[in-house]
Amino acid sequence: MRYHIMTLFPEFIDSSTQHSIIKRAMDKGIISINSYNIRDFSLSRHKKVDDYPFGGGAGMVMSPEPIDRCFEHIMSESVIDRSKCRTIYMSPRGQQLTQKKVQELTQYEDLIILCGHYEGVDQRAVDMLIDEEISIGDYILTGGELGAMVVVDATARLIDGVLNKEESHMDESFSDGLLEYPHYTRPREYKGLEVPEVLLSGNHSMIDQWRFEKSLEITSQRRPDLFRMFDFTKLSKINKRIYEKVLNKMK
Repeated sequence: MRYHIMTLFPEFIDSSTQHSIIKRAMDKGIISINSYNIRDFSLSRHKKVDDYPFGGGAGMVMSPEPIDRCFEHIMSESVIDRSKCRTIYMSPRGQQLTQKKVQELTQYEDLIILCGHYEGVDQRAVDMLIDEEISIGDYILTGGELGAMVVVDATARLIDGVLNKEESHMDESFSDGLLEYPHYTRPREYKGLEVPEVLLSGNHSMIDQWRFEKSLEITSQRRPDLFRMFDFTKLSKINKRIYEKVLNKMK
Protein backbone atom coordinates (compact mmCIF):
# COMPACT_ATOMS: atom_id res chain seq x y z
CA MET A 1 0.00 0.00 0.00
CA ARG A 2 1.07 3.56 -0.67
CA TYR A 3 0.36 6.38 1.77
CA HIS A 4 0.39 10.02 0.67
CA ILE A 5 0.08 12.54 3.49
CA MET A 6 -0.70 16.21 2.85
CA THR A 7 0.55 18.25 5.78
CA LEU A 8 2.05 21.52 6.96
CA PHE A 9 4.60 19.56 9.00
CA PRO A 10 6.15 16.84 6.83
CA GLU A 11 9.05 16.49 9.27
CA PHE A 12 6.59 15.10 11.84
CA ILE A 13 5.46 12.41 9.41
CA ASP A 14 8.97 11.61 8.23
CA SER A 15 10.32 11.19 11.76
CA SER A 16 7.39 8.94 12.70
CA THR A 17 8.25 6.47 9.95
CA GLN A 18 11.84 5.83 11.01
CA HIS A 19 11.17 3.26 13.70
CA SER A 20 10.06 -0.29 14.40
CA ILE A 21 7.61 -2.22 12.24
CA ILE A 22 6.69 0.67 9.94
CA LYS A 23 10.30 1.32 8.96
CA ARG A 24 10.94 -2.37 8.41
CA ALA A 25 7.90 -2.62 6.12
CA MET A 26 9.11 0.42 4.16
CA ASP A 27 12.61 -1.04 3.83
CA LYS A 28 11.08 -4.24 2.44
CA GLY A 29 9.04 -2.25 -0.07
CA ILE A 30 5.74 -3.57 1.31
CA ILE A 31 4.47 -0.05 1.98
CA SER A 32 5.57 3.46 1.07
CA ILE A 33 4.83 6.63 3.02
CA ASN A 34 5.35 10.02 1.39
CA SER A 35 4.68 13.38 2.96
CA TYR A 36 3.86 16.52 0.97
CA ASN A 37 4.25 20.02 2.34
CA ILE A 38 1.09 21.92 1.44
CA ARG A 39 3.06 25.19 1.65
CA ASP A 40 5.07 24.11 -1.39
CA PHE A 41 1.90 24.41 -3.46
CA SER A 42 0.93 27.90 -2.34
CA LEU A 43 1.09 30.60 -5.02
CA SER A 44 1.50 33.21 -2.33
CA ARG A 45 4.82 34.98 -2.21
CA HIS A 46 5.17 34.09 1.46
CA LYS A 47 3.77 30.58 1.02
CA LYS A 48 0.61 31.51 2.88
CA VAL A 49 -1.86 28.63 3.23
CA ASP A 50 -4.57 30.11 5.46
CA ASP A 51 -6.87 33.10 5.73
CA TYR A 52 -9.59 34.63 7.91
CA PRO A 53 -12.97 32.85 7.83
CA PHE A 54 -15.89 34.43 6.00
CA GLY A 55 -18.57 35.38 8.49
CA GLY A 56 -16.05 36.15 11.20
CA GLY A 57 -14.89 34.07 14.10
CA ALA A 58 -11.67 33.17 15.85
CA GLY A 59 -8.73 31.52 14.16
CA MET A 60 -7.73 30.91 10.57
CA VAL A 61 -8.92 28.45 7.93
CA MET A 62 -6.71 26.53 5.51
CA SER A 63 -7.26 27.75 1.94
CA PRO A 64 -8.53 25.35 -0.74
CA GLU A 65 -6.08 26.18 -3.55
CA PRO A 66 -2.79 24.89 -2.03
CA ILE A 67 -4.56 21.72 -0.91
CA ASP A 68 -6.07 21.19 -4.35
CA ARG A 69 -2.72 21.78 -6.07
CA CYS A 70 -1.01 19.39 -3.66
CA PHE A 71 -3.64 16.74 -4.36
CA GLU A 72 -3.27 17.11 -8.13
CA HIS A 73 0.50 16.77 -7.78
CA ILE A 74 0.11 13.51 -5.84
CA MET A 75 -2.33 12.11 -8.38
CA SER A 76 -0.07 12.88 -11.34
CA GLU A 77 3.27 12.05 -9.73
CA SER A 78 2.19 8.70 -8.32
CA VAL A 79 -0.02 7.59 -11.24
CA ILE A 80 -2.93 6.70 -8.97
CA ASP A 81 -5.97 4.72 -10.05
CA ARG A 82 -8.80 6.75 -8.48
CA SER A 83 -11.00 3.65 -8.14
CA LYS A 84 -8.36 2.00 -5.94
CA CYS A 85 -7.62 5.10 -3.87
CA ARG A 86 -9.29 6.57 -0.79
CA THR A 87 -8.88 10.21 0.22
CA ILE A 88 -9.26 10.91 3.94
CA TYR A 89 -9.47 14.11 5.95
CA MET A 90 -8.50 13.73 9.61
CA SER A 91 -11.27 15.64 11.35
CA PRO A 92 -12.94 15.60 14.79
CA ARG A 93 -16.30 15.60 13.03
CA GLY A 94 -15.45 12.45 11.08
CA GLN A 95 -16.52 8.86 11.58
CA GLN A 96 -14.64 7.35 14.50
CA LEU A 97 -11.86 4.97 13.54
CA THR A 98 -12.62 1.36 14.42
CA GLN A 99 -10.96 -1.93 13.60
CA LYS A 100 -13.71 -2.59 11.08
CA LYS A 101 -12.95 0.71 9.33
CA VAL A 102 -9.22 -0.09 9.43
CA GLN A 103 -9.89 -3.40 7.70
CA GLU A 104 -12.03 -1.65 5.07
CA LEU A 105 -9.22 0.78 4.27
CA THR A 106 -6.75 -2.02 3.55
CA GLN A 107 -8.63 -2.88 0.35
CA TYR A 108 -7.22 0.24 -1.32
CA GLU A 109 -3.85 0.53 -3.05
CA ASP A 110 -3.41 4.19 -2.13
CA LEU A 111 -4.53 6.27 0.84
CA ILE A 112 -4.27 10.04 0.55
CA ILE A 113 -4.59 11.68 3.97
CA LEU A 114 -5.14 15.39 4.55
CA CYS A 115 -3.99 16.79 7.90
CA GLY A 116 -5.88 19.89 8.94
CA HIS A 117 -4.67 22.74 11.16
CA TYR A 118 -5.94 25.99 12.65
CA GLU A 119 -9.76 26.06 12.68
CA GLY A 120 -9.93 23.53 9.89
CA VAL A 121 -10.05 23.33 6.10
CA ASP A 122 -12.12 25.33 3.62
CA GLN A 123 -15.20 23.18 2.96
CA ARG A 124 -14.68 23.41 -0.79
CA ALA A 125 -11.46 21.41 -0.52
CA VAL A 126 -13.35 18.77 1.43
CA ASP A 127 -16.22 18.72 -1.07
CA MET A 128 -13.89 18.45 -4.08
CA LEU A 129 -11.28 15.99 -2.85
CA ILE A 130 -12.29 14.03 0.23
CA ASP A 131 -14.01 10.64 0.20
CA GLU A 132 -14.50 10.48 3.95
CA GLU A 133 -13.61 12.22 7.19
CA ILE A 134 -12.14 10.14 10.01
CA SER A 135 -11.66 10.91 13.70
CA ILE A 136 -9.47 8.93 16.09
CA GLY A 137 -11.50 9.99 19.13
CA ASP A 138 -13.71 12.54 20.80
CA TYR A 139 -11.02 15.11 21.56
CA ILE A 140 -9.23 17.91 19.74
CA LEU A 141 -5.59 17.81 18.61
CA THR A 142 -3.44 20.68 17.34
CA GLY A 143 -3.23 19.04 13.92
CA GLY A 144 -4.09 15.95 11.93
CA GLU A 145 -0.61 14.43 11.80
CA LEU A 146 -0.99 12.22 14.87
CA GLY A 147 -4.31 10.93 13.56
CA ALA A 148 -2.83 10.29 10.13
CA MET A 149 -0.06 8.17 11.62
CA VAL A 150 -2.62 6.23 13.65
CA VAL A 151 -4.41 5.37 10.39
CA VAL A 152 -1.10 4.41 8.77
CA ASP A 153 0.01 2.21 11.67
CA ALA A 154 -3.37 0.51 12.13
CA THR A 155 -3.80 -0.33 8.43
CA ALA A 156 -0.19 -1.19 7.63
CA ARG A 157 0.02 -3.92 10.25
CA LEU A 158 -2.84 -5.78 8.50
CA ILE A 159 -0.98 -5.94 5.20
CA ASP A 160 0.63 -9.28 4.38
CA GLY A 161 4.31 -9.35 5.25
CA VAL A 162 4.33 -6.34 7.58
CA LEU A 163 4.06 -8.38 10.78
CA ASN A 164 6.07 -11.53 11.38
CA LYS A 165 4.60 -14.61 13.07
CA GLU A 166 5.39 -13.38 16.57
CA GLU A 167 3.59 -10.11 15.88
CA SER A 168 0.51 -11.70 14.34
CA HIS A 169 -2.63 -9.59 14.61
CA MET A 170 -5.16 -12.40 14.42
CA ASP A 171 -5.76 -12.78 18.18
CA GLU A 172 -5.65 -9.13 19.14
CA SER A 173 -8.29 -6.90 20.67
CA PHE A 174 -11.19 -6.05 18.32
CA SER A 175 -10.19 -8.71 15.74
CA ASP A 176 -13.30 -10.72 16.69
CA GLY A 177 -15.25 -7.90 18.34
CA LEU A 178 -13.88 -8.57 21.83
CA LEU A 179 -11.06 -7.14 23.90
CA GLU A 180 -8.00 -9.34 24.24
CA TYR A 181 -7.42 -11.85 27.03
CA PRO A 182 -4.50 -11.45 29.52
CA HIS A 183 -0.97 -12.58 28.61
CA TYR A 184 1.72 -14.13 30.80
CA THR A 185 5.38 -15.07 30.37
CA ARG A 186 8.32 -16.15 32.56
CA PRO A 187 8.84 -16.21 35.47
CA ARG A 188 6.03 -18.50 36.58
CA GLU A 189 5.77 -16.62 39.88
CA TYR A 190 6.58 -12.95 40.45
CA LYS A 191 6.17 -11.18 43.80
CA GLY A 192 3.55 -13.67 44.87
CA LEU A 193 1.58 -13.48 41.63
CA GLU A 194 1.42 -16.74 39.67
CA VAL A 195 0.55 -17.63 36.10
CA PRO A 196 -2.92 -19.26 35.90
CA GLU A 197 -2.54 -23.04 36.08
CA VAL A 198 -4.58 -23.64 32.93
CA LEU A 199 -1.91 -21.93 30.84
CA LEU A 200 0.66 -24.44 32.10
CA SER A 201 -1.53 -27.47 31.49
CA GLY A 202 -0.64 -28.07 27.85
CA ASN A 203 -4.35 -28.65 27.17
CA HIS A 204 -4.90 -26.29 24.24
CA SER A 205 -8.67 -26.77 24.22
CA MET A 206 -8.92 -25.69 27.87
CA ILE A 207 -6.53 -22.80 27.22
CA ASP A 208 -8.67 -21.57 24.31
CA GLN A 209 -11.78 -21.74 26.47
CA TRP A 210 -10.06 -19.86 29.31
CA ARG A 211 -8.88 -17.15 26.93
CA PHE A 212 -12.33 -16.80 25.38
CA GLU A 213 -13.94 -16.48 28.81
CA LYS A 214 -11.40 -13.86 29.89
CA SER A 215 -12.00 -11.90 26.69
CA LEU A 216 -15.72 -11.95 27.36
CA GLU A 217 -15.25 -10.90 31.00
CA ILE A 218 -12.91 -8.03 30.18
CA THR A 219 -15.13 -6.80 27.34
CA SER A 220 -18.28 -6.95 29.48
CA GLN A 221 -16.56 -4.95 32.24
CA ARG A 222 -14.69 -2.35 30.19
CA ARG A 223 -16.64 -2.10 26.94
CA PRO A 224 -20.22 -3.26 27.56
CA ASP A 225 -21.16 -1.61 24.27
CA LEU A 226 -18.92 -4.07 22.39
CA PHE A 227 -20.17 -6.97 24.49
CA ARG A 228 -23.78 -6.16 23.58
CA MET A 229 -22.91 -6.11 19.88
CA PHE A 230 -20.96 -9.38 19.97
CA ASP A 231 -22.48 -12.00 17.65
CA PHE A 232 -22.73 -15.15 19.76
CA THR A 233 -25.00 -17.03 17.32
CA LYS A 234 -22.07 -18.61 15.46
CA LEU A 235 -20.30 -19.88 18.57
CA SER A 236 -19.69 -23.55 19.28
CA LYS A 237 -21.82 -25.20 21.95
CA ILE A 238 -18.99 -24.97 24.49
CA ASN A 239 -18.34 -21.28 23.79
CA LYS A 240 -22.06 -20.53 23.93
CA ARG A 241 -22.13 -21.97 27.44
CA ILE A 242 -19.15 -19.79 28.36
CA TYR A 243 -20.88 -16.76 26.87
CA GLU A 244 -24.07 -17.49 28.85
CA LYS A 245 -22.00 -17.92 32.01
CA VAL A 246 -20.45 -14.48 31.61
CA LEU A 247 -23.81 -12.99 30.62
CA ASN A 248 -25.38 -14.28 33.81
CA LYS A 249 -22.60 -12.70 35.87
CA MET A 250 -23.55 -9.33 34.42
CA LYS A 251 -27.17 -9.58 35.61
